[in-house]
Amino acid sequence: MAGATEHVVYVVDDDQGMLDSTVWLLESVGLKALPFTSGVEFLNACDASLDACVLLDVRMPGMGGLNVQEEMRQRELNLPIIFVSGHADVPIVVRAFKAGAHDFIEKPYNEQLLLDSVQQALSNGAAGRSGNQGHQALQARLQTLTPRERDVLLPLVQGYTTREIAEQLGVSAKTVDLYRSRVMKRMLAQTLPDLVGMAIAAGLVDPLQLR
Repeated sequence: MAGATEHVVYVVDDDQGMLDSTVWLLESVGLKALPFTSGVEFLNACDASLDACVLLDVRMPGMGGLNVQEEMRQRELNLPIIFVSGHADVPIVVRAFKAGAHDFIEKPYNEQLLLDSVQQALSNGAAGRSGNQGHQALQARLQTLTPRERDVLLPLVQGYTTREIAEQLGVSAKTVDLYRSRVMKRMLAQTLPDLVGMAIAAGLVDPLQLR
């Protein structure tokens, strides 16, 4: 198992129960997981030369996940970051993606979704994080949207409510909900934060313009 190509996942979460279960999950598929209960502790131990990624909780006492991300950038610790949060409100997600996050997963997370994201982050890291194939797939999914679905997608990722979108488009809130679920399905987005990340990655919206 040892060797230069060993994959490492740094897990940073102040919730000990969550930390333990995440470490167990990662180790069950043969990944090496290094647990930390604080951002400072993780930063002091982080080795960016490893084939690694970081699972980072957004809300922690002391130094929160977004501050850890900023500090990593300043220290040039260029590892893919997957944020995990029980409070995935759009402004936090936008800030995370704007600063280069790989993914944003809501708690309680789907185990397979988390593992897929970790594997993707590790292979992206190994491939110099080119992300070219992923970008092409994203553009292809966008092409499948109807004009009306695109009309709903933009205000949705910009943080407008269903009622506000309904007023903008002159349709009922029920119709907007229908379009919203179709957009999520076509874009393969599990959650609204996923969709926001895709829209930013595709260049549809400028993170600085989001509410």
